[in-house]
Amino acid sequence: MATARPRPQVMRLTEAAAARIKDVMSRADRPVAGVRVGVKNGGCAGMEYTMEYADEIKPTDEVVEDKGVKLLIDPKAVLFLLGTEMDFKTEKLSAQFVFNNPNQTSACGCGESVQITPASEQAVGAR
Repeated sequence: MATARPRPQVMRLTEAAAARIKDVMSRADRPVAGVRVGVKNGGCAGMEYTMEYADEIKPTDEVVEDKGVKLLIDPKAVLFLLGTEMDFKTEKLSAQFVFNNPNQTSACGCGESVQITPASEQAVGAR
C-alpha cells in the first residue's frame, strides 16, 4: 500500500500578513474560528478576493494554519488560490492585504479586481 504524499498548503502568509490578521482578530466583536478567504465574480477585471470572519469551520473548508493564523479557504476558490502568498503592505497613503498569486493573469488599474486562471491539472495532481 503506497503512502499518500502530504498535501501542500493552498496559501501561505508573510510575517506581516500573519501579524495583521492576529491584530484584527484580537479586536473582533465576537469569537471567530478564523478568516475565510475566497474569490467572487466582480470588478472590471472579473474577480475579487474576499476575506471575512468565520464563525465556524465548515466541513468543506480547506484549513490552512500558518504562523499562528487559521485561514479557511472556500472550496470553490482552492484552484484559484493554489500557491498564493498573502502579504500586508503599508505605504504612505494606504495599508492593505496583497495577494501574490501565480494564477493571476491581470488586474484592473485600481487594483480592486483581478483576472485569475484556475491552477493547471499538473498543479492539482501535486496536491
